[in-house]
Amino acid sequence: MSSEASGAAALAELEEDERRLTLDRFGNDDAWRLGSLLAGLARERGAAVTIGIRRGAQQLFHCALPGTSADNDAWIARKCRVVERYGESSFLVGARFRAKGRTFEESSRLDPDRYAAHGGAFPLRVRGTGVVGAVAVSGLAQAEDHALVVEGLERFLAES
Repeated sequence: MSSEASGAAALAELEEDERRLTLDRFGNDDAWRLGSLLAGLARERGAAVTIGIRRGAQQLFHCALPGTSADNDAWIARKCRVVERYGESSFLVGARFRAKGRTFEESSRLDPDRYAAHGGAFPLRVRGTGVVGAVAVSGLAQAEDHALVVEGLERFLAES
């Protein structure tokens, strides 16, 4: 498979994740359940991550596991701003720029100190409403941050 074809397949997979990981609702108690689920997964794996969940401007959940720092909080804020602006995961946004042979930092015209199109922030999309917030993880490689959030959302939806 050519790199262009494999890039297209990866984009299609990321886009499909966004379509299928749609919620029926998302409230404060849901944020606690999702955040706790993600923290449990991270603890099981010994992953030093910070987890943040926002609905609009309100932070509903925050957990910084041992081995993290304030830098992880800054990464979460930057990745969540990408989700808020584009309505898609930070990983998908970055992948779209890369698929065009460009980087987000050079081509988006957004301040890289405020926006990061790196994996780890995912939109909280409610069926019939749209994007209401974001869930984010920081501390692993960007593909692993993204995969942890996707796995957490899959388990959350399976339990709902």
